Amino acid sequence: MIMRIWRTRVDETRAAEYERFAAEESLPMFSAQPGFRGLLFGRDGGNCVVTTLWEDDAAADALEASSRYRDTVAGISATGFLLGESTVERFEVHGSHLLPSS
Repeated sequence: MIMRIWRTRVDETRAAEYERFAAEESLPMFSAQPGFRGLLFGRDGGNCVVTTLWEDDAAADALEASSRYRDTVAGISATGFLLGESTVERFEVHGSHLLPSS
């Protein structure tokens, strides 16, 4: 399994817009991709991270090559609420432990 981490900064005064975009645009786009296994959205003030899980490198590569992903990236970039450069990192998942929510 592959963990893909996208990091960015957002204008804190527009954080609600960012979170709406994440829920209404990003989540459905990721969910529709072959090999998608799950995601976490995280935010601390203006620092944001989206951690997605993929079946393998081929699935993560296919995401980045998909027109729907590129359209979503163009859409979020056009909003103006992202600040500075965004980065992407990938890691092989070698362990996990998630507890069910209470």
